[in-house]
Amino acid sequence: MKVLKIPAIALFYILSVSHVLADEPSIIVQSTTSTANSGLYDYLLPLFKKDTGITVHVVAVGTGQAIKNAKNCDGDVLLVHAKSAEQEFVAEGFGVARHDVMYNDFIFVGPPEDLAKISGGHSAAVALTKIAASQSKFASRSDNSGTNKKEISLWKAVEINPQESSGHWYLETGSGMGATLNTAVGSGAYTMTDRATWISFKNKQDYKIQVEGDDQLFNQYGIIQVNPKKCSQVKSVLAEKFVDWILSKKGQAAIGEYQLEGQQLFFPNAVTDY
Repeated sequence: MKVLKIPAIALFYILSVSHVLADEPSIIVQSTTSTANSGLYDYLLPLFKKDTGITVHVVAVGTGQAIKNAKNCDGDVLLVHAKSAEQEFVAEGFGVARHDVMYNDFIFVGPPEDLAKISGGHSAAVALTKIAASQSKFASRSDNSGTNKKEISLWKAVEINPQESSGHWYLETGSGMGATLNTAVGSGAYTMTDRATWISFKNKQDYKIQVEGDDQLFNQYGIIQVNPKKCSQVKSVLAEKFVDWILSKKGQAAIGEYQLEGQQLFFPNAVTDY
């Protein structure tokens, strides 16, 4: 008797959409944990469905995994935050075109003891240099996410390889942003997070933002329709409607209007003629 083995990611898709009627128009968006955990999709997607009748299923993973999933044709649209990787995705033919959607920023958070003395700073380079010099604990996602890609680029800019101290003061969680924040808070470590996730994070305890405002901490999000020439099952008409709506004046306005605890989490910056 032959046993059919279904890959875990495929099983997830099957289970997640099994309740949806076969004739209901729907798409899969591969996206990031930051956009999902912030509640942005909970706000945007009902507005989109009201306008179009299209249901959107979001797979929220790190940017690296989202791009990998899209390359495996496990989605119709990609919405992530690692511009160079997104441009490579399009250059390799997996995406139709890339568009800026919105931005926010990354911040450093840490415990009140502030052993590395970075509180009140506005330079990521200075903060990382002080953290390494003092061997203060730093929790890294280490998951190839957009946040992790940015963090690694910042370490490279100051010519420090923190992975040489992995398991000592450099803590590699291999997890999403929420789980990494919990690790940081639980172990008294610093970490770098996108601001939207920090605002929505419920376990802050006595942690505070300690470094912010550096241009190097700019966090741009982009949207890409998966190319049907690479992935024949892509629902290109529905996917294009979603991309167009996100880039439209209405979609951009909705992104800008979304707030949590009185704070705007994302700032729309699409440049289109929609």
